[in-house]
Amino acid sequence: MAGELGHFALILALLFALAGAVAPHIGAVRNDATLMAFADRSVLAQFLMAVTAFAALTYAFVTSDFSVVNVATNSHTLKPMLYKISGVWGNHEGSLLFWVLILTLFGALVSWRGRKLPLRFRSRVLAVQSLLVLGFLMFILFTSNPFLRLDPAPLEGNGLNPLLQDPGLAFHPPMLYLGYVGLSVAFSFAVAALIEGEVTPLWARWVRPWALLAWVFLTGGIALGSWWAYYELGWGGWWFWDPVENASFMPWLAAAALLHSAIVVEKRDALKSWTILLAIVAFSLSLLGTFLVRSGVITSVHAFATDPARGIFILAFLAVVVGGSLVLYAWRAPKLAPSGLFGIVSRESALVVNNIFLSTFAAVVLVGTLYPLFVEAFGAGQITVGPPFFEYAAAVLMSPLIVALGLGPVLAWKRGNISRAMQVAFPALVVAAVAGLVLVWQNAGGVVMTAFGLGLAVWLITSVFLEIAARIKLFRAPAKALTGLGKITRAQWGMSLAHAGVGVILLGITISEAFTSEELVVMAPGDTVDVAGYSFTFEGVAPVAGPNFTAVRGFFTVREGERVITSLTPEDRVYSNPAMNTTEAAIHPLFSGDLYAVVGEATGAGRWSVRLYFKPMISALWLGALMMMIGGILSLSDRRLRVGSPTGKKTAAQAGEGASA
Repeated sequence: MAGELGHFALILALLFALAGAVAPHIGAVRNDATLMAFADRSVLAQFLMAVTAFAALTYAFVTSDFSVVNVATNSHTLKPMLYKISGVWGNHEGSLLFWVLILTLFGALVSWRGRKLPLRFRSRVLAVQSLLVLGFLMFILFTSNPFLRLDPAPLEGNGLNPLLQDPGLAFHPPMLYLGYVGLSVAFSFAVAALIEGEVTPLWARWVRPWALLAWVFLTGGIALGSWWAYYELGWGGWWFWDPVENASFMPWLAAAALLHSAIVVEKRDALKSWTILLAIVAFSLSLLGTFLVRSGVITSVHAFATDPARGIFILAFLAVVVGGSLVLYAWRAPKLAPSGLFGIVSRESALVVNNIFLSTFAAVVLVGTLYPLFVEAFGAGQITVGPPFFEYAAAVLMSPLIVALGLGPVLAWKRGNISRAMQVAFPALVVAAVAGLVLVWQNAGGVVMTAFGLGLAVWLITSVFLEIAARIKLFRAPAKALTGLGKITRAQWGMSLAHAGVGVILLGITISEAFTSEELVVMAPGDTVDVAGYSFTFEGVAPVAGPNFTAVRGFFTVREGERVITSLTPEDRVYSNPAMNTTEAAIHPLFSGDLYAVVGEATGAGRWSVRLYFKPMISALWLGALMMMIGGILSLSDRRLRVGSPTGKKTAAQAGEGASA
């Protein structure tokens, strides 16, 4: 019964989405307030129907209702409850339903938080949002119905991919989807503005919190995914430039560019058409990620390799959404003439530089990801674009960006003074140069690029500190510094923390990639191997049984000198439903880095293949990501960035002008 209820709810949601996509536009053309107001009721009804359908599928998974094909294919009675629940979105059909749930949630949030938006403009935004819901619901109902029945029902299910049976992967997809789908709001705002033919600083103020919220979730989702790869796959890496990894990284880059571009629109009424284009591109890249994951054109541990018919549907939907929005942009963008001016040396110019490098890098990642697919599609063979290509592009394009991130905040708005800015930033340059030179000196000049990366990281972190110090006059008037700290807004703290987080991530990448110590050896009980000054003693193995797997657990004692640091217990697991072998690394974090052990296969005579690492400062990657998320949340908590926060007669009048045709 729950399956039929969920299916019926999806059909009702489709009807509400169709009405919500058409009626408000008609109301806007006719200036009919009743039809325009229907947009709010429509998105709420869509959300309630999506909640009902998702609850029905969750109930089927929790109760192991194997008469539902999706449950029989992706669940098992022995699975722990957490993975029964996460199994709801750990498959193609369920993940699409989850996508629709979040899409309708954002529509309802725009309706709720956007009550102070002009009715005409809000109805346009919600109508575009409903159109997106309509497309995904058609995809689900016509090609990917999660409520199909199986008769007779099997006594047991096939189970979930063991690689997905992990706490990190239970929360990684929801957070990533919140980022992906959150960009739909910026897209809807952009399309609505193009239809209305007006983009104002107030529009930028409306759209920026939604873009920031999506960026925060994308940051968290990508960080969780890299952490999962680090400890679950057992290869000691955290990023491989996999096509599906790139599919999440490209919207993040575009969203970051959108955030900075929207600031220029809000502050100087410039970069209007560019900001609109970024909003379209950011969500388009999210849809492209959906196509890559679900079309079957790539093979990845992350991908749902499904039949090509579904890929064709997504590709057609992608062409309609992206193509239609770009045609509208080509028609209306020439009317979005900028009115604000700013000097070549100014904070606005630094934001433009930021946009150039972020957008260029996103384009390079896009080309590197899709090029092998085009080569294969045209029968020219198979090629692989590997990590060296992307890493070289990152080094070339992100280095100037890091410099701009450190220098931009100390420049004045509209017309800056480079000499005055360098007076503030010069100490950061000195500290960065010293850090790089010390590293080169200690390693006899063999790590120039590592020294360069370290210098960039130190430059950015120190620049953030110096910018705050200059803002509170720490060195000019130390007695008033505490008072100055109290005057810094949450948005400013958020910016500083996010920029510092980028520096911390770069620091972690540079040190861990350059100075990781690794030993791949065969060990017998009692053997000891030294890794970066730590002694790993292999104590042997023992069989263990889990709820739905059996495993061989290895035991290692780690010492520094005579002092015992920790015991590590990695596992080599074998799951039964479905049958698959997985590696569970054992990791012990220290302030200086991670001790990392993996136990592999038996090689005979009581000996086992093992992989041992010391990864210095690797945790800085996830610490930096956390800092960036907290920075984004701090900025969102600033009332000046909340949707609908402007009040007063003057603001209301401006809002009316901004939304009028």
